[in-house]
Amino acid sequence: MSGRIPKDFIDDLIDRTDIGEIIASRIQLKKAGREYKACCPFHTEKSPSFTVSPDKGFYHCFGCGAHGNAVGFLMEHDRLEFVEAVEELASYHGIEVPREQGSQPQQSPVAPLLELLLKASELYRAQLRANNTAVDYLKKRGLDGQTAGRFQVGFAPPGWDFILKQLGTGDGTEDNLLKAGLITRNEEGRTYDRFRERIMFPIRDSRGRVVAFGGRILDSGEPKYLNSPETPVFHKGRELYGLFEARQISRNPERLLVVEGYMDVVALAQHGIDNAVATLGTATTPEHIQRLFRVTREIIFCFDGDRAGRQAAWRALQITLPELREGRQVRFLFLEEGEDPDSVVRTEGAEGFYARLDRSQPLSEYLIEQLKAETNLDSVDGLARLAELARPLVNRIPEGVFHDLLLDRLSTEVGLSSARLGELLASSSAHSQPDYPPAAARAPAQPAQPVRLSLIRKAIRLLLHKPAAATRLQIPAELENLHNPGIVLLTELLDAAADKPSIKPARLAQEFAGHPDGGVHLQTLLTHDLPLDQDADWAAELQGTLDGIVLQELERRLTELATYASLNKDQKKEFRLLEKKLAGSRSGPG
Repeated sequence: MSGRIPKDFIDDLIDRTDIGEIIASRIQLKKAGREYKACCPFHTEKSPSFTVSPDKGFYHCFGCGAHGNAVGFLMEHDRLEFVEAVEELASYHGIEVPREQGSQPQQSPVAPLLELLLKASELYRAQLRANNTAVDYLKKRGLDGQTAGRFQVGFAPPGWDFILKQLGTGDGTEDNLLKAGLITRNEEGRTYDRFRERIMFPIRDSRGRVVAFGGRILDSGEPKYLNSPETPVFHKGRELYGLFEARQISRNPERLLVVEGYMDVVALAQHGIDNAVATLGTATTPEHIQRLFRVTREIIFCFDGDRAGRQAAWRALQITLPELREGRQVRFLFLEEGEDPDSVVRTEGAEGFYARLDRSQPLSEYLIEQLKAETNLDSVDGLARLAELARPLVNRIPEGVFHDLLLDRLSTEVGLSSARLGELLASSSAHSQPDYPPAAARAPAQPAQPVRLSLIRKAIRLLLHKPAAATRLQIPAELENLHNPGIVLLTELLDAAADKPSIKPARLAQEFAGHPDGGVHLQTLLTHDLPLDQDADWAAELQGTLDGIVLQELERRLTELATYASLNKDQKKEFRLLEKKLAGSRSGPG
């Protein structure tokens, strides 16, 4: 049945689920206090480092970094898409996934857009069959009818209103064509077809639905490729061209090849290389990497060897690092300048291209090669520079086998033991970054020096582990007036926990995972040991921490004013007020 699953239903489903029961039905768990332990199902290990916490609704592996809630576990372990995992969890509880309102099916607001996109795809395919020029172009590129049919390749004819005339006659249809990205509107308000005289490549999501298009111009002209804009059904940073088609050949291919163009994917498939995908006019994103690793254990990035290709590869490497753990591999293949997978496979055939893939460079070698190119290893300063360049990269990799092996390689280059190098990288990290969150360096500069963040981190950690404590607090009014990194996240977490005191820690962390003030690190904080015993007074500890944050800021400001050679009238007034507040705080109940 069509229709979006309500978010409240998903939240309630996760909250009512005993994650221990779900995981225990798939792997063997052993009781360890209030939690459970096991050998991790996502990487090979002899000693158990995989922990399941029913109270938190959370699982975490201290070896490879895998973590999440019940839905996330089903996606990772059972290789399910998100909707499939929700349906699996609902089936476990014996309940239906709601997609209805009353007795009538609730139509998804994107259903009309998907219907128009499908109709447009069928129209473009019919136009391709009727246009000899477009067919000849594809034949010259070595593409046969079978492969074109498999990828549903089509053709947008010349003219400004082909789609408008074919699909834009019904009530409200023109607005939906705009929302679907099939037509566009200029400043004068005139609407016209977005794609004209282009080979059309439908982009299909994991369920095979057409959600967007990429269009390649037949002759010379700009832009060479034109992509659908962001729409309610299409997000460039999430979708991958060719992934649906690749999974029709193999549900879980041994490896996936990431290339840059639609024609590269189709040309490789024409030669029997069915495991290529392409990003959609955007750089590789974390969502791309996560989606790929749900399907395969090895990713090979294929880029041009020119400057732009090297830059794209380095960005892809950085995005990939947090997703590396045992059993996952990433490699890089660079082609000669002016070449692309399409031209190489037509010249060398599948055998030649496979040989290139076998010679592709492992991520670790590529990373070290790039770092060495930036330094002079013949000097002590150069070795120190190499370690410093490596620090932010190594620290992005989850602890585990890959992390340790990379440290071993770097230690060989620098001439230190891996243990000593690890200590230096960790200490360098501690001195060069704020305690929480690491993204604080990106916050707007404030005229005053920020308060130390250890108390903010402590407050967030307390709140994450015991959201119900927020209902028994007197939040200091001064807290919201601070500008320190982490404060905005803390205050919003306090509000959310007060509104939903029964929320599970895992869901609270998940809801704020995308918060710009460091939400990405909440899942990691949740994996730490409990900061207090279960029977402790969490609210009192949290209250004292919040008061301490404010007190620390008052002391900092008073010290700052005391360093001034002279104070104006307002500053003197502020100084006396601060002294009074601090005296009251110090003499009050402890």
